[in-house]
Amino acid sequence: MTSPAAQRPLSGILWMATAGLCFVAVTALVKVLGARIPAAEQAFLRYVLGLVFLVPMIGPMRAAKLDARLWKLFTLRGAGHTVAVILWFYAMTRIPISEVTAMNYLSPVYVTLGAALFLGERLAARRVIAVIVALVGVAIILRPGFREVNTGHLAMLATAVLFAVSYLTAKIVSDEVAPAVVVGMLSITVTIGLAPFAIAVWVWPTLWELGMLFAVAIFATGGHYAMTLAFRAAPVTVTQPVTFLQLIWAVLLGALVFAEPVDGFVILGGVVILAAVTFITWREAVLKRQAVTPHPHQTKV
Repeated sequence: MTSPAAQRPLSGILWMATAGLCFVAVTALVKVLGARIPAAEQAFLRYVLGLVFLVPMIGPMRAAKLDARLWKLFTLRGAGHTVAVILWFYAMTRIPISEVTAMNYLSPVYVTLGAALFLGERLAARRVIAVIVALVGVAIILRPGFREVNTGHLAMLATAVLFAVSYLTAKIVSDEVAPAVVVGMLSITVTIGLAPFAIAVWVWPTLWELGMLFAVAIFATGGHYAMTLAFRAAPVTVTQPVTFLQLIWAVLLGALVFAEPVDGFVILGGVVILAAVTFITWREAVLKRQAVTPHPHQTKV
């Protein structure tokens, strides 16, 4: 947690805004790639090309002593994250960028529920209300009965749940091993997990497509790094509201670059979900407890 003397709110806000731009760039690049390369293969190539960023983590990973329990937890996290990134890449080819971005805010809400169900954390009335509000936000976005809910929307709902499982597992193992080990093991297990899915639907990529997926890996890594700097510079209660900018950028990008219609209900639903997440984060800060609610993109691809 950032000490009061070391807090730099403006720096934290700027770094979080930068992280949001990086993550919007990730979604834009995947959207440009389209569906010629299957989702599983796109995800696999993104992780394979991103393995170059593991070089600084080799030392801590070799020094780590992992027992059978930790191996099981890392395997569980890798399996859940593997399916999540496949579904995320799939959703990107089926629904607008703004809807993917808005529904991605759901992960912290599921983390709150999971922490209560599996980690024994208290689910106070205020948090229950915040979760209900977030689900109302989802209903506003999907509007079942008033519009078509397609497989892309269902994929994003499942993605948010699986990313929450990934974060909760990371929370357990991060108390026992170094952060570099947690990140490195995720990259390795997900790359291995994606391999059979990618091979089953393999389509030979062009050099341009490989370049685009490497750019995805660069922006995703840059986004996580900028987010880490934001958390180090300022409290989550300061940086959390800045994530709303990502929804604005996603809406503008979708409208101006991909000719996607601006849907006021999607924006409203995203605001409702983000408000619930921000409230949960603020309450945890007030109670001076270790935060269990992650930033919406901590588990992003």
